[in-house]
Amino acid sequence: MITLEYTKRDAQITGSDLRESGFVPAVFYGKKAPSTPITVGFSDFLKAWKQAGESEVIALTAKGGAGETINTLIHDVAVDALSGKPIHADFYVFEKGKKLEIDIPLEFVGVSPAVKDLSANLVKVLHEIKISASPEHLPHSLTVDISTLVTLDDHIAAKDIVLPHGVSLVDDPEAVVASVAAAKAEELDEPSAPVDLSAIEVEKKGKKDEEGEVSA
Repeated sequence: MITLEYTKRDAQITGSDLRESGFVPAVFYGKKAPSTPITVGFSDFLKAWKQAGESEVIALTAKGGAGETINTLIHDVAVDALSGKPIHADFYVFEKGKKLEIDIPLEFVGVSPAVKDLSANLVKVLHEIKISASPEHLPHSLTVDISTLVTLDDHIAAKDIVLPHGVSLVDDPEAVVASVAAAKAEELDEPSAPVDLSAIEVEKKGKKDEEGEVSA
């Protein structure tokens, strides 16, 4: 489990001052947990965010060991429009012993024979699916093997994704995750004839000569 230290936020310090000092303003809350403003170290948060995304449990621990560990999920991250750096984070405190329904990102792996041998186009219909699992069983991502796409009639449905132990599908099992489509006719055309650069040079020279005569 990923651990992240926090301190309770001083209301007298502005968010911009915290960010300039190397911290990210944040808050944690839940159905049975009051909204609590906190701060977390910028570099520590970036590392935890990269590892956990929004589907892996992060244990928030008070700096200095004061108080109990709070198991959370990153619920939302606000980023600066120019720099892309996080400027605020929301952590959701889930109830112990209850399953969570959450969208998990899909990772497409393998090589599709239809794409490789038939020049078809891979169509990724979904990039995440909703699953249900207890916090300790939440996967970081789910793998979709596109090597099963052999013909233009093949597709991968949500029910075809192999789910880890303790994870169940919430989305429609028949929902299409990926398919292949025939390449458009223009994509299969022979490449156009090479451009005659010498003709262009002659044309340019002729224009320059004409311009010179006009100037004269």
